[in-house]
Amino acid sequence: MLERLFSLQAMHTNVRTEVIAGLTTFVTMVYIVFVNPAMLAEAGMDHGAAFVATCIAAAIGCFIMGLWANYPLALAPGMGLNAFFTYGVVLGMGYTWQSALGAVFMSGCLFLFLSVFKVREWVIQAIPIVLKRAIAAGIGAFLALIALKNAKIVVASDATLVQLGDITSPGPLLAIASFFVIAALMYREVKSGVLISILMVTGIAWGLGLVDYHGVVDMPPSIAPTYMQLDLSGIFELSMLSVVFAFLFVDLFDTSGTLVAVTQKAGLSDEHGRMPRLGRALSADSTATIAGSVLGTSTTTSYIESVSGVSVGGRTGLTAVVVGICFLLMMFFAPLAQMVPAYATAGAILYVSVLMLQNLKLINWDEMSDAIPVSVVLLMTPLTFSIAHGIALGFISYTAVKVACNKANEVSISVWVLTLLFIVKFAFG
Repeated sequence: MLERLFSLQAMHTNVRTEVIAGLTTFVTMVYIVFVNPAMLAEAGMDHGAAFVATCIAAAIGCFIMGLWANYPLALAPGMGLNAFFTYGVVLGMGYTWQSALGAVFMSGCLFLFLSVFKVREWVIQAIPIVLKRAIAAGIGAFLALIALKNAKIVVASDATLVQLGDITSPGPLLAIASFFVIAALMYREVKSGVLISILMVTGIAWGLGLVDYHGVVDMPPSIAPTYMQLDLSGIFELSMLSVVFAFLFVDLFDTSGTLVAVTQKAGLSDEHGRMPRLGRALSADSTATIAGSVLGTSTTTSYIESVSGVSVGGRTGLTAVVVGICFLLMMFFAPLAQMVPAYATAGAILYVSVLMLQNLKLINWDEMSDAIPVSVVLLMTPLTFSIAHGIALGFISYTAVKVACNKANEVSISVWVLTLLFIVKFAFG
């Protein structure tokens, strides 16, 4: 049966290798079951329900990716997108979390439409690569600010807007230690470095009496507080349409970049970089997002951590199926997830931000018509505390600078259209 489903022999792999690859991928990305519920709880969502929704949405995405697309690519609610959900849409723009889930649902439907009708390829090719890299780096900077804020390393100031917090108190110290532990473990290629760091800091915090022990294993919490709670009533408002577009846009390019990286690492793409069953892979991503919004979690997307499983031999969808099974089993570890303090996950968020900021090395900084819009996105995304505003200002500045530098021919029609839409959004709110 497994041979029929996954073509193991044709891919020069076996069940044992695929299981090991799945377990490897899982331990590198399981940190999301600690980080995501904590972040969504700040938006007012029930922590236990968000935890279960995170596990189930991840499992659904992995099963569809593995059984239908036959790719060793794991999915889960995405870092960056969950930050935009909580800090951008709910706390920043004042929408309810139910409305934010509605925006996630609509973005998933649009993503599925773009995937089925192959519009995605046109959109991706039409957006300049420099803006794609700028957006990834801007989200990285945004995540860094969130991590520093959650750990109270950076705090608010009436005089200077922000200032250094009391880094001698236990929370900030443990967050800093967590980040350096992750750095040391990742340098030594310890695949589960992020998870080890989170558990280590949580254990120390418990030993110091900073968190309460709730146990390790128990029956999963009820998903009722978030299940089918999405609100679709305001998705056609202009401001909410920009939110839907932001969810869609970030997920679109994040998924595409991850697919390219993982398939190239696994040797699944041809000499021209074309990927087989691409439509199925993209449909898996969008379907998981739709299911996740119904369950009660932010956008579900492909994880670059899948490369870790590929690096130990994962070549088929069986790897993704193993990851999905592991996420379902994680639902019984909810008491452990509830013990994890914000500063324990801050190091993980900061580490992810560093990975995303690496996109800056690919920018041609000597070309000012590229450097300026990149800088705008990089600075304005964290400073406005909004991925949507960072993207919008990036498009506007890209078009304006190219025109000012007599390079208007480099601005595609789609970029012109998006720029005008963003201008209208700012002009009319």
